[in-house]
Amino acid sequence: MSKWCRSFIILIYKSLRENQKVSIRRRTAFFFFTSNIYLLIFKKFTKTDFDSSEITMNSSILQFIIVDDVKIAACYRQGHNRPGLVWLGGYRSNMTGQKAVAIDTFAKRRGLSALRHDYSGHGISQGDFFQGTISGWLKQSLAVFERFADGPQILIGSSMGGWIALRMAQELKKRYIKLIGMVLIAPAPDFTSTLIEQILTESQKLALEKKGFFEVQSELGSIPYTKVLIDDGHNNLVMDGLINCECPIHILQGMQDKCVPYEHTLKLMEHLSLGDVTLTLIKDGNHQLSRPQDLDCLESSIETLLTTGNNSL
Repeated sequence: MSKWCRSFIILIYKSLRENQKVSIRRRTAFFFFTSNIYLLIFKKFTKTDFDSSEITMNSSILQFIIVDDVKIAACYRQGHNRPGLVWLGGYRSNMTGQKAVAIDTFAKRRGLSALRHDYSGHGISQGDFFQGTISGWLKQSLAVFERFADGPQILIGSSMGGWIALRMAQELKKRYIKLIGMVLIAPAPDFTSTLIEQILTESQKLALEKKGFFEVQSELGSIPYTKVLIDDGHNNLVMDGLINCECPIHILQGMQDKCVPYEHTLKLMEHLSLGDVTLTLIKDGNHQLSRPQDLDCLESSIETLLTTGNNSL
């Protein structure tokens, strides 16, 4: 029942997204509304209190935690092997995407723990997407990590999730928590500055001042960027000096990526400290890197970190 409802909601949302006459605010409001309806249906058929929810999803547990009075959805799979895997999604993505599910499936096969969550304003988490910031999403990610992650972990960040992963590594280092490694997929650190703000057109600047956001067309569809997101990005820049995460890093980057050009990743490499940093350029890969061969490459990177990580445990 819940699977049918979810598929129906996604189908309608995609049709609205493709209809350019429907404003982004109405599309987003529709998604928030239907997500809440989905939760109500889920609650009815599972007879679960979402204030202390634990819903079994194929051996993963969907739970909600409160961060700054906002319910954040997290899905945790407990494993008996180490290290664990922590997924950090991209901008306007959710924890049911192809790569996120592939990570969870891989973890199940290897007996590893797997943790993923939806940022506020994303997926089935609460919150206003248009008020979302890197600082806020970082805080939520750290809260989810502290609540569920047990023992050594590998962070896996996609696009904006790569930025969140790098910032998490910096914050965890302050708390004397060392990571086993990181896998960054088409990482987009500092994208609000280097990939957006520096190339704003006059009409986009005007839209930011008048409406608080503007939209651009990409290979992923129509994407809004807000003034609050861009302004807050300055507080989280990492490509302004040496980035020392003190763990092995594997980066996967498509050379046909129109959202995060591979040149941006080459620039990132200049800021990463010398050590175990591996970059794999996929010549025909796009931004999503969700094809079977891309997912195989992702698993291979994780396997390498598991081998080196287990040797250091």
